[in-house]
Amino acid sequence: MTTKPQSAEGQEVLRRPSAATRPLGGAWLLFLVAAAVLALDQATKYLVLQRLPLGASWAPIPALERWFTITHTRNAGASFGLFPQLAPIFLAISVAAVVGIILYARFLRPGDWWMALALGLMLGGAAGNLTDRLRIGHVVDFLDFKVWPVFNCADSALVVGVALLLWFLLREQQGHPQDGQPGDESSPSSPADEA
Repeated sequence: MTTKPQSAEGQEVLRRPSAATRPLGGAWLLFLVAAAVLALDQATKYLVLQRLPLGASWAPIPALERWFTITHTRNAGASFGLFPQLAPIFLAISVAAVVGIILYARFLRPGDWWMALALGLMLGGAAGNLTDRLRIGHVVDFLDFKVWPVFNCADSALVVGVALLLWFLLREQQGHPQDGQPGDESSPSSPADEA
């Protein structure tokens, strides 16, 4: 017969599950979003590779051709074609980002859906461009808004994911002040306050 652990007052003690036994929680949303981003990214790149020669442009909406076209370009650098000479470094960064987010996913709580959404966008974007680098040696870009370097769906997901993550962290910081800071109701009161 087993007994549940008791406190000094005889009350039942609830043990919080360790990281090793904790369920996936909000990780399901993270991986669902990442899979959707990866599928969309790779599908659009496949269509560009199959239908549009390198360097060619196509205006899906002719009236907006001055502002937006689909332009097939190659990119060995970071998002938006930045720093092409640092391709090996960005490959390593992409691998580290994908592995890091996957490892962190187990610590997400069921209520952390904003965090899961942000990390899912980042994981899908990083995985999309990493797939290109490993498969064909460069990233396929095609979204050309004329006033900005050509980019792709993975780049867009990365930027939106980072923006959401920053917003989430700022909101958490404002909503949960540190111990002893103004507005922290959990900080112990002094005898003078009780008087």
